[in-house]
Amino acid sequence: MRKLFFTLLSLLCLPQFALPQTAGNPVTVIKADRILTGDGKEIPAAAVVITGERITAVGKASEIKIPSGARVIDLKGHTLMPGFMDAHTHLASIDDDGGDLAALKETPAHGGIYASINARKTLEAGFTTVREAGSLGYVDVAIRDIINRGLTPGPRIHASGPALGTTGGHADVNGWSPMLDLPGTGAIVNGADEFRKQVRLNVKYGVDQIKIVATGGILSVGDAVGAPQMTEEELTAAVSEARRLDRKVMAHAHAGEGLLAAVKAGVASIEHGSLVSDEAIAEMKKRGTYLVPTLIILEEIVRDGEKRGVPAYALAKAKAIAGERRVRLRAAYEAGVLFALGTDATSNIHGRNGEEFKYMVEILGATPMDAITIGTYNTAKLLGVEKDLGTVAAGKLADLVAVPGNPLSDITLLQRPDFVMKGGVVVKGARE
Repeated sequence: MRKLFFTLLSLLCLPQFALPQTAGNPVTVIKADRILTGDGKEIPAAAVVITGERITAVGKASEIKIPSGARVIDLKGHTLMPGFMDAHTHLASIDDDGGDLAALKETPAHGGIYASINARKTLEAGFTTVREAGSLGYVDVAIRDIINRGLTPGPRIHASGPALGTTGGHADVNGWSPMLDLPGTGAIVNGADEFRKQVRLNVKYGVDQIKIVATGGILSVGDAVGAPQMTEEELTAAVSEARRLDRKVMAHAHAGEGLLAAVKAGVASIEHGSLVSDEAIAEMKKRGTYLVPTLIILEEIVRDGEKRGVPAYALAKAKAIAGERRVRLRAAYEAGVLFALGTDATSNIHGRNGEEFKYMVEILGATPMDAITIGTYNTAKLLGVEKDLGTVAAGKLADLVAVPGNPLSDITLLQRPDFVMKGGVVVKGARE
């Protein structure tokens, strides 16, 4: 009897890898011409083994043993990579949503519907993780939770809730009669106490990070892109309260004193950074502050803004900084500032997020391999999820994207993925 007891005990204590494959523990093997791991490495004639939602083995296909009964997906002629990441999206926006009149015509309910449409577009574009950069009515929190419940397809969302901006600033709605009480495009707060309270409210309602508006912007009336919009006390209050509540801060900032002050206050990332100065570059390097350059959106405003109905004041601001912006952002990149990928996806950019890679090569001077690293591993580190995402490696979540051909030879291939997997589940394309 004693011998039988220990025999049964030993069977119950078999290690996990010895368990047979079951319906709840599916195994998938993906083969591809090459894997770009996301951290600068390339594996030729490669394969990856996925058990459930996680990667369990990566290497050359000739060295990978295919488990019995595994599903095999052969992506011949393809390059496999980690799921792409966009650190600056606005899923609750849509093309032709009314422009300046949207505040008079729409409610957060519209944003929720738009977000569900754009979430699918973004995921199918190969972006399996995004960081939302401000959303009224906590729409981004809601769509994040609905996606996580499996009710609608979409990427992993890091929600911000409403951005924190000041009266008359970039997050406000300006240029209208004072007889109209219009809501801002973010939470309009003034003074250190109000900033601190709004951080607490955003955390209360489920955000993953805090967005602040530190300078003027392109698509706002009456403010220069480099004009600081928060006092030192307000910046300190927002960042310190967010840190106390274990949240990072992302700061909209194009230039000047407002950008530098945000860096010195301890934000995790500068969004846009269009005319970043040498002093700010040095400070960002010292502190490890990321720059999320949102290249595609300003390029498109300058090129297509007039025919798309962008207001004249915004066109003028965009064109005034376009040339110098390229110079300053490349200077920051060449100086070694940490970069993450962000598109500022609004209107018709949703689903075209992959075009940002092309601009990183063209404007920053990044190599295709470095651009891929920026859009995967670097962005994962900014979001604090590098233990689970950002590279193709054993133990990581199986968020994967594949494109036909070799993007190291043609970076524009990243705009046309035909295979996307999120958490071990194929969400676009499959061949067996």
